[in-house]
Amino acid sequence: MSTVAVTGFIQAHAVDVWRLLTDLPGRAARLTAAGPIEVLTPGPFGPGAAWREERAQPGGGTLIEEFLVVEVLAPQRLVLCSSGAGVDYRITWSLRPVRRRGRGCTAVTVTQEAVPTAPYGRVVALLLGGLAARAVEVALRRDLADLTVAAGALGSVEAA
Repeated sequence: MSTVAVTGFIQAHAVDVWRLLTDLPGRAARLTAAGPIEVLTPGPFGPGAAWREERAQPGGGTLIEEFLVVEVLAPQRLVLCSSGAGVDYRITWSLRPVRRRGRGCTAVTVTQEAVPTAPYGRVVALLLGGLAARAVEVALRRDLADLTVAAGALGSVEAA
């Protein structure tokens, strides 16, 4: 199993960050790596909700990924699953209110765990583990930076 985690601080309340994180229709507009999004399940965002999105890859090209919401503890924790070729991914978003530089903000940690589900998944993990981990870290940092920008824009709209 491979695990990559990144943490950032967003100058917004956790409920506002949560709203951005769980807004599927607005996701493609906020995340620079996300392309068109197709919601696969009707109803509200929660366990069992699923969507498909096109993701730009760091080295070029695109990949179609499907995400399934596994766990929701609003506005603190969101757990998603995504299946790949020989590997299952578990993506956990953790939001925690903190004070930073005398101001309230939200510490956001996003963690991706990759669990091989087939023998070739284990072989690929051994051969490309470090390279794949770096690519995942770049993607997670990019999504976190995009969320930070979106939260900043939200703050400037609310302040107006």
